[in-house]
Amino acid sequence: MSDRSESGSVAYVVLLAMVAALGGLLFGYDTAVISGATEFLKHKFSLDEDWEGWTAACTLLGCMLGAGIAGTLSDRFGRKKTMLLAAVLFALSALGAALPRNLNQFVVARMIGGVGIGIASMMSPMYIAEVSPSRIRGRLISVNQFAIIFGMLIVYFINAYIARRGGAGTQDWNIHYGWRWMFGSGVLPAVLFFVLLFFVPESPRWLVSRGQADRAESILARIGGRVHAKREIVEIRDALSMETASFGQLLARRMRLPLLIGIGLAVLQQITGINIVLYYAPKIFASTGLKITDAIGHTVLVGAVNLVFTVIAIWVVDRVGRKPLLLIASAGMGLSLLLLGEAFRRERFQGPWVLILVLAYVASFAIAMGPVVWVVIAEIFPTGIRGRAMAVATVCLWFACFMVTQTFPRLLKHLGGGTFFIYAAMCAVCFIFVAAWVPETKGKSLEEIERGWMSRQSR
Repeated sequence: MSDRSESGSVAYVVLLAMVAALGGLLFGYDTAVISGATEFLKHKFSLDEDWEGWTAACTLLGCMLGAGIAGTLSDRFGRKKTMLLAAVLFALSALGAALPRNLNQFVVARMIGGVGIGIASMMSPMYIAEVSPSRIRGRLISVNQFAIIFGMLIVYFINAYIARRGGAGTQDWNIHYGWRWMFGSGVLPAVLFFVLLFFVPESPRWLVSRGQADRAESILARIGGRVHAKREIVEIRDALSMETASFGQLLARRMRLPLLIGIGLAVLQQITGINIVLYYAPKIFASTGLKITDAIGHTVLVGAVNLVFTVIAIWVVDRVGRKPLLLIASAGMGLSLLLLGEAFRRERFQGPWVLILVLAYVASFAIAMGPVVWVVIAEIFPTGIRGRAMAVATVCLWFACFMVTQTFPRLLKHLGGGTFFIYAAMCAVCFIFVAAWVPETKGKSLEEIERGWMSRQSR
């Protein structure tokens, strides 16, 4: 016991990160489940392109609401209780989306799940950032992105398995029953997340902000040892003493640049097109002539590549740094989308050409735009307003995601390959934004990053 109190336990902080990252797994699971069900919902409810976009995008309105309230809830009630609320919402949504009597009930259930996704999308990386030592913080926050992608991969397999269960009458069976099983399968991971959260402590930084420094120091000692705990308590108190913990502080001069960076990265993560692949991969593959069941099977490859390159990102983010990875990712994504747009424009669908380009795009996204954006957003804001600031950035992220998801089916119908050129242009904008504005935060404590913003103001 004394050894652990002196040096801390890496295994313990990894365990905390893995439990929190289950929120990310549910985030990925619940957002990607729609990819396998879209075509069956389209036939079940006789949907046109706008309504097809709405069944996929309605969840994202809930995401905006969830992200909007998560900051206030987490700053008032704590990070742990807010994650528990997300777990309950995930379970309710999975049941409701599996058993609707009509389209309106389905939409309401998906919006409830969206609130859970919005909460988890900011609470999981925030919690991990606040319990992690600076030397491994980037990798541990990236574990959340790994969990998101792993959740997507799991549901791609489950969707593919369910889609083939109907035998000779697969299409009719899926239209009536298959999609219900796809959504209902989300109950199990939601219950697991809820149960495991009872075994993790509250964020030590939140505890200090609520006058519970003794509890916070005990948790920090278990994470990094007694010396680490005492040093962190002093730094947290110093940081909190300079904060007002109000929305007004977000508009303070020293917060303008970090807020711009947080919002900019959040929006660019979405308008560079990732969700047209994650939500509509079967539709993209089916538009090349594949049967829908085969197209759903191809989506499993998308999830596998996403997972592999997310693991690579976790391995290198604290070695290479945040900024270089973001530049590499935006360049790779843009090139892949240009070539994909050209393939659609010329209708070159023979062989694995479209699949290879989609996988190249996903690999480029997974190496940075997925995990590293969340790392930077979780790092750059001061402790006292981190919940509120991350809420603003995350609401903007989900609004951008909603717009992309809602408009893609109609864009693909009317513009064809030109749609991918639009997203390629956004990748170029992302490259310029990162090069000009995003700082490197590798190896710095959260308090050091905060002091950096203050020093900029004093110049």
